[in-house]
Amino acid sequence: MDNSSGNSREAYPANGRVILHLDMNAFYCSVHEAEEPERYKGMPTAVAGSVELRKGIIVTSSYTARGKGVKTGMTVREGLKRCPGLILIKPDFDLYRKYSRGFLSIARQYTPLVESVSIDECYLDITGSKIFGTPLEIAAAIQNRIREEWSLPCSIGVAPNKLLAKMASDMKKPNGITVLRLRDVPQVLWNRPCVELYGIGSKTAEKLMKLNIRTIGQLAAADEAMLVKQFGVTGSWLKQAAYGIDRSPVNPVRERNKSVGHTTTLPADVTDRGEVHRILLNLADQTARRMRRQSLVASTVQITIRTPDMKTITRSSTLETPTESADQIHKEACRLFDTHWKDGRPVRLLGVTLQNLQSRDAAAVQLDLFSYNEQPKREALTKVMDNLRDKYGEDAVLTASMLGDDPSTRIRDRRIRGTSLQLDEHLLYSDE
Repeated sequence: MDNSSGNSREAYPANGRVILHLDMNAFYCSVHEAEEPERYKGMPTAVAGSVELRKGIIVTSSYTARGKGVKTGMTVREGLKRCPGLILIKPDFDLYRKYSRGFLSIARQYTPLVESVSIDECYLDITGSKIFGTPLEIAAAIQNRIREEWSLPCSIGVAPNKLLAKMASDMKKPNGITVLRLRDVPQVLWNRPCVELYGIGSKTAEKLMKLNIRTIGQLAAADEAMLVKQFGVTGSWLKQAAYGIDRSPVNPVRERNKSVGHTTTLPADVTDRGEVHRILLNLADQTARRMRRQSLVASTVQITIRTPDMKTITRSSTLETPTESADQIHKEACRLFDTHWKDGRPVRLLGVTLQNLQSRDAAAVQLDLFSYNEQPKREALTKVMDNLRDKYGEDAVLTASMLGDDPSTRIRDRRIRGTSLQLDEHLLYSDE
């Protein structure tokens, strides 16, 4: 099963597929270590929000920190209690995306069948990649190149399908390569609890427990008709998965996002409506920009509001015509907030999500009809601003309303960085 005990020259199977699951190890922390090894290499680090105020949740931690008891999902306060020397790092998603594109580029050099499932993991179908060597040789080459070219550790699972490849990649971290064949399933998996089978969540595991099905082996031996009665069509999948059977293909064509959203946990409670409107503008700007990168437009705007006691509400509305405009999205988000939130109530988290997405090309006629005079000028401006940000960073272009009127607010919200270019949107949208 493990490459340390398996045959490194193992050939491709006569029939069937060979699937790799590539899982980056402690990805966010590893990226920061790769960028600044002199600061972070070998140190206990954690990526978390609201670093300055020591609040928020730990998104991920380095293996050094994990060795001291720091875990994902733990509060920063608890993490610091377990590891007083823990170094907290603010998330940098532009940096993570850069490194994600880097390791995906390496993966695609071995097969066109690469399915990216998140920013730090992907599946590869290497059935037709014999020219590059055996499956283990390909896995080792990819792992070595990612370490040498991007200074990142990763674990790789080698299996006949996605399910087993995913489970194999979790078996040896960091820097592991594990082979999991169908014939290994009874010995390796059947004694494990059902919740460890990829695809089974805690609720399903609890329900299986009530049926006296505690292990994956017991699930494999369970009556399929009973499982279907209890879980519907999922029951058949559970039975097959317990045997390690999975026929789902590696799909290199990623489906369009069903939604695009962004939330921010505020460093302190906000009660001022004007400040909320400015935060919503930044959120609208970020979500609209991400949507434009995919050449999509949105018909529905949703806002998320969380109170200091962690109560969360969402409110949404559908627009008359689809839009890609941050200005329209911001206006609708503010309208939703003003309609559903009383003055003075504290807010701890805000979010903007765009839904009912469709191709921009399919909505072109509606966009032109909506604003055929101003639309070309707005589109040209938006393109210029996007290009500036792509080249100089997200803070290269700021509109006046993003900054607010209070200089202290500008500094507190860190909306002015370096030599950002401030634009007056009223001038930009004029004929001058």
